[in-house]
Order: sequence, then C-alpha cells, then structure tokens
Amino acid sequence: MSDILTITLNPTVDFSTSAKRVRPDHKVRCTAAMRDPGGGGVNVARAIHILGGDACAFAAVGGHMGQILLSLLGREGVQVHPFDIPSETRQSMAVTERRTGQQYRFVMPDPIWDAALVKNALADIRKTIPKDGYVVLSGSNPPGVPDDFPAMLERQIYGTGARLVVDTSGRALRQMVSGPANPPYLLRMDKAETEELAGEPLQTVKALAQFATHLVKRGVAQVIVMALGAKGSVLATGNERWHAAAADVPVRSKVGAGDSFVGALVLALSRGEAPSQALQKGAAAASAAVMTDATRLCPRAEANALVAQCPLVQLE
Repeated sequence: MSDILTITLNPTVDFSTSAKRVRPDHKVRCTAAMRDPGGGGVNVARAIHILGGDACAFAAVGGHMGQILLSLLGREGVQVHPFDIPSETRQSMAVTERRTGQQYRFVMPDPIWDAALVKNALADIRKTIPKDGYVVLSGSNPPGVPDDFPAMLERQIYGTGARLVVDTSGRALRQMVSGPANPPYLLRMDKAETEELAGEPLQTVKALAQFATHLVKRGVAQVIVMALGAKGSVLATGNERWHAAAADVPVRSKVGAGDSFVGALVLALSRGEAPSQALQKGAAAASAAVMTDATRLCPRAEANALVAQCPLVQLE
C-alpha cells in the first residue's frame, strides 16, 4: 500500500479543447478534445505519480462517467480505491479561445450525497488509511456532505499515525478556521481565501505570513500554507515562517497548478524532507504546471529543473 492516500469526494472527467473564437448563437468549431481525470485529490495523486512517487486515489465514482474516470486513471498507472455512489460522476469542459488566449470553463452539476453515503465513505476510507503516512483531502464537497467533513475525517485518522493535509475552500474552510476541532496537520488556502478570513487586504508577504502564524497559534493546523499565485507561497509552523517564490515562466494555463503544488509538497514530506524544502518543491511543481496546456499537470523534468528558480527565504 502507498504511504499517501488522496481523497476526492467530487471528481470529474475533464474535457479540454480550443476554438479560434467563442461567440454566442454561433456554432463553435473546436479542435479534438482531450479527456483527463480531474478533481482535487485525483489530480494530487496524478501529480505525485508524474513526479516519481506513489499515491492511492480514493475517488467517489458512479455511472458511465465514473467508469471513464477509472479507465483514464488506469491508463496513467495511478492506483485507485473506488467508492461507488448512486449518482453520475460529473463532467467539466474547458474551451480556450485561441484568438485571445482566454479560457471558458463549464462544470456540470454535482452528485448529491446523503448522511448514509457520508458514513459509508468514512468507514471505507478508514480501511485504506496508510499507517504513519499522509492523507490528502482536496477538492469541493458535493451537496449533502457536512462542512465539518475534514474534522470527521481527522477522527477516522486518529490513532493511525497518519497526517491529514487539507486543501479546501468555501464553507468547509470557514468551518475549520472559525472553530478548530480535530485540526489537520496541514491546511492550504489561496490569497483571496486568506483575505476573506482575515477580513482585510493582506498586501505583503510579511502580512500573509503573520496571519498564517496567527492561525497556527489558534490551533487551526500545525502547518499553514498560503498560495500567492505569481508571488509564490508562504508556509508557517509554530516556530518558523518561509516564503518560496514562483519561477518566472510563461503562463499557458493555470489549471492544475494548485494540485501540482500539493502533490509535490506532500511527496517531499513523505520522503522526510523539511516543510521548507517541501514548500520549495511545491512552488517549482506549480510553476512547471502553468507552462503546460489545458488540464496538464507538472512535467517531472521541468519541476525538478525549476527548484533552483524558486528561491526559499526564511521570514522573521
């Protein structure tokens, strides 16, 4: 069994294509579509596999699209633990307008869960938790999954020695920050989410790092990571703060950059590297991902080469 388990309650089958121009009330002639497995935890597992690691993807799947998702992951060699749901796995589509470089993204409705399905999923996850490993919960919650699902998951992990990494947003993130209970080992959020939680703009790396330290001291997580886009990422623990810059690279598509970051970060942690070094590896993988088209993730060679271009600075 892998020592990294990723969890995706709301995966997708991602279609990506391009057209010369996207206009309303006209037939939009597209290039041949590419299909990729998608969803936060699924992409984290894919990124880990691309980077030479091994992760098992726990994915809730149903219907015809669910079988396509499993087939796509199988072709990539990603280990999967499927959890059957009675609804159809969702689809999404990204259309890039070649004339402007703008990307249009369409996401189909989420499957709806009930309390029994949540209970069964937690029981199934419990069986797959890697002892002394890492569990990554990433992506949105489908309707019907409680906002405090990360805390519910942490209770399942307790006693296994595994560490929980959470990359979430919206109400689930606000729930974790407003009333820390069963906090994870690591929590990641982006700049917009951070400023919403802080209730004010945080314009500098120092200000963001200070707020990250504040969250650690409040017991929200042992490690807080904040993604700053082109400015890189900040990481805070109980006694240190670091900033890793993003590499200066041409941006083709930002899709998958965050999942590539988390994949590289967790892979480095699982190999015993310090959080600061894992932060730098994450920044390099995210930089590599934005250089690729559509839903492509971080190429291994580029991610390794860009580490030196993501300088790491310890903050006071």
